[in-house]
Amino acid sequence: MKLYSYWRSSAAYRVRIALNLKGAACEIVPVSLIKDGGEQHAPWFTALNANAAVPVLALDDGAILTQSLAIIDYLDEVMPEPAFLPRAPLERAKVRAAALLIACDIHPLNNTRVLERLRTQFGAPEPEVITWMKHWMGSGLAAYSRSIAPDTSFSFGPEPGLADLCLVPQLANARRWGLDLAGLERLTAIERRCLERDAFARAAPQAQPDAPNDQAG
Repeated sequence: MKLYSYWRSSAAYRVRIALNLKGAACEIVPVSLIKDGGEQHAPWFTALNANAAVPVLALDDGAILTQSLAIIDYLDEVMPEPAFLPRAPLERAKVRAAALLIACDIHPLNNTRVLERLRTQFGAPEPEVITWMKHWMGSGLAAYSRSIAPDTSFSFGPEPGLADLCLVPQLANARRWGLDLAGLERLTAIERRCLERDAFARAAPQAQPDAPNDQAG
C-alpha cells in the first residue's frame, strides 16, 4: 500500500497511527501542501483525489481510498485486531461521536485551506486567524473532554481507539498554534500514554520523511 501524506496534516497523522497499530506495511508518499502552491492541486494528485486533499491510501490492487475516517474504518474491517471500536452498538456510537467531534467540528476550522480563505477573501490578519483557530480548538477540546469516559487510561478504555487516533493529532495542532491547554489535563494525560507507544511515536509529524530537518526527531 501507499499512503499519500503530508507531515503536518492531522488527517494523515490519524491514518499513519492506524496503519502502525494494525502493523500494516505501507510506503509513505509525501505530498507538500505548500510547495509551488500545493502539490495536492497537481493533476497527478487530483487524479487520485478530486478533492485535492490528503490522506489518500492506494491499496495493493490499485483501489484508492480517501477521507481519513473512511480509511481507518476500512483498515479496521479488513484487519480486525487491534479493534478501534468496541463491539456494543451504543458504545461504538459514543466513540464515533467523539472522533467526529474532532474530525468534523474542530479540524475543519483549523484546516489550511479554510484559513487561507480567511486571509485572502476576508483579509483577516494573522493574529485574528490564530485567535479564530484557538477559539474553536479550545471549545471543541473542552467538549471532547466532557464526552469521554471519566476514568479510563485512554478516551474510552484500556487501549487506544478511534477517538484517540483523532485526539493526538488535534492536540499536536493545538500546541503548534499555542493553545492554552490548562483544564485539559485528562486529554494531555491520554496523549502522553499514546505517545509512549511506538505506533504513535512513528506516526508523529517530526518522524515523517518530509519533515524539515529542524523538525525531524
